Amino acid sequence: MISSAVSALADAEPAVFWLADPAAPEPTSALVGDTKADLVVVGGGYTGLWTALQAKEDDPGRDVVLLEGRTVGWAASGRNGGFCAASLTHGEANGLSRYPAEFDRLQEMGGHNLDGIEDTLLRYGIDAEFERTGELDVAVADWQVDELRELADLLAAHGGGARLLDQDRTRDLVASPTYLAGLYDPEGVALVHPAKLAWGLRRACLDIGVRVHEHSPVTGLERDGVDVRVRTAYAAVRARQIALGTNVFTGLLRRLRHYIVPVYDYVLVTEPLSPQQRATVGWQGRQGLSDAGNQFHYYRLTADNRILWGGYDAVYHRGGQVRTEYDQRPATYATLAQHFFETFPQLAGLRFTHRWGGAIDTCSRFSPFWGTAYDGRLAYAVGYTGLGVGSSRFGARVMLDLLSGADTERTRLEMVRRKPLPFPPEPARTLAIRLTQKAIEHADQHAGHRNLWLRTLDRMGLGFDS
Repeated sequence: MISSAVSALADAEPAVFWLADPAAPEPTSALVGDTKADLVVVGGGYTGLWTALQAKEDDPGRDVVLLEGRTVGWAASGRNGGFCAASLTHGEANGLSRYPAEFDRLQEMGGHNLDGIEDTLLRYGIDAEFERTGELDVAVADWQVDELRELADLLAAHGGGARLLDQDRTRDLVASPTYLAGLYDPEGVALVHPAKLAWGLRRACLDIGVRVHEHSPVTGLERDGVDVRVRTAYAAVRARQIALGTNVFTGLLRRLRHYIVPVYDYVLVTEPLSPQQRATVGWQGRQGLSDAGNQFHYYRLTADNRILWGGYDAVYHRGGQVRTEYDQRPATYATLAQHFFETFPQLAGLRFTHRWGGAIDTCSRFSPFWGTAYDGRLAYAVGYTGLGVGSSRFGARVMLDLLSGADTERTRLEMVRRKPLPFPPEPARTLAIRLTQKAIEHADQHAGHRNLWLRTLDRMGLGFDS
């Protein structure tokens, strides 16, 4: 018998809600014919867009070319949940465990970075549906209440503004019978329309003179004297510097394959809530939400009062393959739908209109890392692990510092100077990921208890917790 939760998926379109927006711009022309540039940016996601924009703002005379294999924002930058976080470290708990000596400064930098994003949107008139709503992490099991309390105490010791809410206060903000407590951060997260953010940054780049070429996949890099030649299907660009912002697509720099695994994340979006349905959930502050399990859901309201509901499953395919057919996974959609109605039983009868998935670039420390190649003429930033909407601007700034050879506060950070531990080769990689996923599932079902395998990973500095 088909459950009512699964029945709600019957009319869900296998398409990305954000990218289906009629505001989508017409693509720019492909690069045809050889050319030269001061800086070539490879990748039209957030990292590439922020790199091109900031490079041109730093030096309006710099000739900047951005090359995108398909269309700007088509991949992770247009498919995410739209949580634009101040955290540069994939959350405070991860930052405290990995960078305790510089955590306070990283938090300060992250706050300035989020302010910088908001300022950029205002200066360029970008309507990305930016809402500084904050975020509410909710406990749905007793052990999660204890973990949120511990985190709240740690953050308070570092001057953080997040506060722990009891069950009643949490449910006053958003009504769900599953909530036992909440940790509310009113300043650290904004919500955006992901695709409109990418398209707005694209327009800003074009307006200040960046040469943007879509449908121009880069097929190779090679030395050309003191420069680097960037080859596409129909042309090549000879450039003094290269900035690589290619997320899970690591083929241009083979060394990245040891550090990145593509993990698939899946999302549902509902039809717009009626005023009566909205009243049953409250949510007047429009906060972004996440539950506090190791396997967690993230969810939020859209501008037209739909609910975006994603997360929980994180799917790795043997060999690290990235394929279009992996973008749809019915088993995960059924799980997500079931969990949605367990969280909001008062919304029974609501339908889902869109379902999609996509790969994110995960590294073993869950936060971005940087490096250079071609004798310092190429810089890269990868490994955002799903929280790149905000931190990609900072990642781009670091890349530009590395390309300039500048000694800055950013390049002196331990987070920037050190790389994560690499993943083992196959088949050990797949085995390790499978064991970790099973252990995480077991921890969620047994009061958060981390078994020997997870404790071993913790000691190794891997610390898988999501």
